[in-house]
Amino acid sequence: MTVIEKQTRFISFLICIMSYVIALGVAIGIGFALHPRIHPIFTALVADIVATLVIYLYSTILKNTSLYDPYWSFIPIIIALYWLFSSTPVSEITIRQIVILLLVCVYGIRLTYNWSIGWKGLSHEDWRYTKYRKDFPKWFWGINLTGLQMMPTILVFLGCLSLYPALTTTFPTFNILTIFGIIIVSMAIIIETVADEQLRKFNKQKEKGQMISSGLWGYTRHPNYFGEISFWWGLWFFALSINPATYWWMIVGPVGITILFFVISMPMMEKYLVEKYPNYGDYQKRVSMLIPWFSRKK
Repeated sequence: MTVIEKQTRFISFLICIMSYVIALGVAIGIGFALHPRIHPIFTALVADIVATLVIYLYSTILKNTSLYDPYWSFIPIIIALYWLFSSTPVSEITIRQIVILLLVCVYGIRLTYNWSIGWKGLSHEDWRYTKYRKDFPKWFWGINLTGLQMMPTILVFLGCLSLYPALTTTFPTFNILTIFGIIIVSMAIIIETVADEQLRKFNKQKEKGQMISSGLWGYTRHPNYFGEISFWWGLWFFALSINPATYWWMIVGPVGITILFFVISMPMMEKYLVEKYPNYGDYQKRVSMLIPWFSRKK
């Protein structure tokens, strides 16, 4: 990377950080205005939507939808912090609540860091956004607002709903469902981390036309997606651990996110990889699409 490219990337990050600081500031202002009047869940939802609109505005001005990408991993931390500290005095926060909050923070910080390593700056936009921009030039503003930014925001918020009972309730202590949730979430973070690191290392040394099929990628074609989906299902067990009969319906979060990956993310990525790699069809036959499993022999 040249000096000019480094400077351009640095400026891009400053602009990105500034847009998120402004979005967070607006969201906090909305939160303070609404908190005494409406339920914390709806307060967080309104603030979340308004913050997304701020990021959308910046991404439109800068003509780069990739500006929204870290929002997916950034906002769960903010929502978790708000629900915990607005409901429980610091002196009464339990170890269980702290563990859940820490897991959410580790997930969010790691995923945001992973994005920052791969983001080349405002001169680069994810190929999926570029495709939509090219295929639907007249309607891209609407696709960008609703499908590429607002829909993920709503789905992530639905996934975060499980954190509300888990973080606003000071009991019970660690029960079997809590422990099960901790195991799933921890494993999901580990799987995503290992998969991303394996892919990054492979991309640094691969030859032209080569595709990764080793490590976790030898057991599932999308180990990072598997880890991501598993994370949100793990959060659901935290809600169940408080009261299964009351909070079972929060399954809408992980179900919605799972549908997103199965209906949009994975099919789109599969089509892209088939066109990019001539031998991807053979890889599809040998390796499970999502759930890790032993690969079939060639």
